[in-house]
Amino acid sequence: MNRLVEHLVCSVVAEPEAVQVEEKKDREGTTYFVRVSPNDVGKVIGKNGRVVSCIRYLVSAAAAKDRRRAYIKVVTE
Repeated sequence: MNRLVEHLVCSVVAEPEAVQVEEKKDREGTTYFVRVSPNDVGKVIGKNGRVVSCIRYLVSAAAAKDRRRAYIKVVTE
């Protein structure tokens, strides 16, 4: 899953080498914390949050095949 999240985010940003994905598991599911360059935060979130919603949808669907839950959080600094 980590590679899927990284691939989806890297395909959107202008600086793919700055993408970092951190995975944290708990009993509710897995949360992926995505860090990108400050210039690319807007590209990952998208207009009205559409891009990040699509990424969340795809990752959630892939996790559901394994009967797990997955969440995406974009870390802004």
